[in-house]
Amino acid sequence: MVSARLRTVLLLVALSVLGFLIAGYHPGAEDDGVYLAAIQHDLNPNLFRADSDFFALKLKATVFDKWMAASIRFTHVPITAMVLIWHLLTIFAILAACYRIASRCFKHEYARWCGVALVSVFFTLPVTGTALYIVDQTLVPRAIATALALFAVDAVLGRRYALTVVLAAVAFLFHPVIAAFGCSLCFFLAVPWPLLGRRQMPVMAGFVLPMGWLFTPPSAALHKAISMHGYCTLSSWEWYEWLGVVAPVFLMLWMARAARSGEQKMLAHVATRTAVYAIFQFVVALLIMLPPSLERMRPLEAMRYLHLLYVLLILLGGCFVGERFLGKHAWRWAVVFVPAAVGMLVVQLTLYPASPHLELPGVRSSNPWLQAFAWVRNNTPEDAYFALGPDYLHRPGEDSHGFRALALRSALADNWKDSGMVLTSAPLADRWQAEVTAQNAGHPDWQHVSADDLRRLKVQFGVDWVILERPTTVVLDCPYKNDGLEVCRID
Repeated sequence: MVSARLRTVLLLVALSVLGFLIAGYHPGAEDDGVYLAAIQHDLNPNLFRADSDFFALKLKATVFDKWMAASIRFTHVPITAMVLIWHLLTIFAILAACYRIASRCFKHEYARWCGVALVSVFFTLPVTGTALYIVDQTLVPRAIATALALFAVDAVLGRRYALTVVLAAVAFLFHPVIAAFGCSLCFFLAVPWPLLGRRQMPVMAGFVLPMGWLFTPPSAALHKAISMHGYCTLSSWEWYEWLGVVAPVFLMLWMARAARSGEQKMLAHVATRTAVYAIFQFVVALLIMLPPSLERMRPLEAMRYLHLLYVLLILLGGCFVGERFLGKHAWRWAVVFVPAAVGMLVVQLTLYPASPHLELPGVRSSNPWLQAFAWVRNNTPEDAYFALGPDYLHRPGEDSHGFRALALRSALADNWKDSGMVLTSAPLADRWQAEVTAQNAGHPDWQHVSADDLRRLKVQFGVDWVILERPTTVVLDCPYKNDGLEVCRID
């Protein structure tokens, strides 16, 4: 028994490493630009005095940054190492939960491992229309909540309802949205069919009914921020995104039918109930996101129920393929997994073309933007306030790395990531729009910004530093330059 458990742990570790190597590691990029900045602020409150609201308001709903800061203080492990450790542990936890769910649905070990391996390979598969991956390329609270939600699913299937409640409660502390969808899924997995009738639907809907203030029309600035994010505007979805909504439901129902014919009762149960969960949540999402009068509810991310649906579809679908087609034939596994792994790796290399695939602690980056951020972190005052242009995250070679998280300095609002913060922190909308508009004034692409433009920003907002792409015609005191950028004081 001990050897079997050890074998399971070792295989989970191996698949965790495989998934990590395929997905890559990019701390400070994408959403981690927000979360990593918040952790740094918790460790040093003197940071981000000018702009902490752009992440602090959102993170009031999670203990993630406080948890990470407490871990660092307790262990004295450097933040870069601690974030990596927790990222790897979270990956392991997600795959361990997947293995437990697979073990309840499939009797053959090779089938279970096929499903878990497929999840590992597809960590960075986009979840249609939601701007989410199965697992991000760095540590985010959503991943921790996903692991807890999957363990809660396993607990429901084992009829350990007290444990389910505890796991769901802890998940809420890290990411309320994912936790809510996890609770919804557990509900459908646990409740007998006769109770899923018409009388219970109004009670279930009560969990998503808006409060009165949600009927208030959003401000012009908030409306603009909402319209910039596709996961908040269903009317902008492409046909293939809608296919990504519908197809998983039919695949789950098909799998459930095949499972019933093969007398796999648990698989049929999980697949059928997951499909019902998806249908219910889709109806709720339509009720929330389509009426113009409920525009203010769109930032609640109602379509992100697809995240857990995709995880279970990949897991159960992989197990199903392993049991019905791959079996114990190594060459068949190679035919499926080698192209899938290589394809996912190539996509990740394409997404971050100017950065190392694994941005590990202590490794000097060859990315000019990250080199400039490192110089800023080590050579400017803690209260330095920067302008980078509202679209710096999408500039060639920047690879979506958050300035605040990596340079540890304040910056004027950007057009993309900060607009996402506005969605859940509506009071910031006017400030966000004012800062973005001021940076755009007279130089929409930021490449033709003048010294006078920068001085105007200094007078209006107090910024005293700027990062400019080379070549530039601006003449300022620039103590740092590299092949692509220069860091300058605004006089």
